[in-house]
Amino acid sequence: MAESLKKAFVIGHPIAHSRSPKIHGHWLAAHGIAGNYQAIDVAPQDLSAFIGAMGKNGLRGGNVTIPHKEAVFALVGRLDTAAEAIGAVNTLWFEDGMLCGGNTDAYGFAANLDEHAPHWVANGPALVLGAGGAARAVVHALKIRGVKDIRIVNRTLARAVELRDRFGAGVSAHPQAAVPDLLGDCGLLVNTTSVGMAGKGEGGLPADPSRLPDRAVVTDIVYVPLETPLLAAARRRGLKVVDGLGMLLHQAAPGFERWFGVRPEVTASLRALIVADLGAAA
Repeated sequence: MAESLKKAFVIGHPIAHSRSPKIHGHWLAAHGIAGNYQAIDVAPQDLSAFIGAMGKNGLRGGNVTIPHKEAVFALVGRLDTAAEAIGAVNTLWFEDGMLCGGNTDAYGFAANLDEHAPHWVANGPALVLGAGGAARAVVHALKIRGVKDIRIVNRTLARAVELRDRFGAGVSAHPQAAVPDLLGDCGLLVNTTSVGMAGKGEGGLPADPSRLPDRAVVTDIVYVPLETPLLAAARRRGLKVVDGLGMLLHQAAPGFERWFGVRPEVTASLRALIVADLGAAA
């Protein structure tokens, strides 16, 4: 029986906080699959050896999180188009004996909005706060879905300019001071910064949602806390808000399908399971 166990993982450093084992464990049980998904702490100096030994260790693939997403990019034999565009890998699998790397963060971001704010694409200009790896995934998703006006704001303008240059037409870079002026016709506000994240010591709002038009959707990729100060302020303003948990849940589905052969669904019961876990941790 142990021989036939399908094994996958998530690696990071640290990794104990990861909810991915709960997500994939829920799906394995729901589909009656003889599988195993575990969190493995891999230090940066051990990353190359771990990746090289995956096949020998019977691992079908897995997820990659901080701080390894960019380092793994250079360690795989083939990349999908999303990983190429974003410059980072969060999902690994084997195809014809070759280790492949993909990025499902952009898919997860868009799928979360599709579920909770179905008409978001038609809303008009998008304002993305932050210019790190998560912002790259968000901008890629926006480009793929046809958003024509994507505005990136970052405290260090040079990083926003890097993203503008990476993604090209329809993407612009702006300093932090420009935020109030950029909100007036904005249809989608996306926070990818750590402002409002529990434990990060950054309070306050990354932007003032009172300046947004009534049609605007506000989303935060942070899911601890589930309702960030930005989302709370937007909700009070009467705007449609989408928390970051759905992005985590949806980005997990493509990997599960690759490793275990079944496309799982993001259900209310799965969300409730993770929300309860977040509450217990808090």
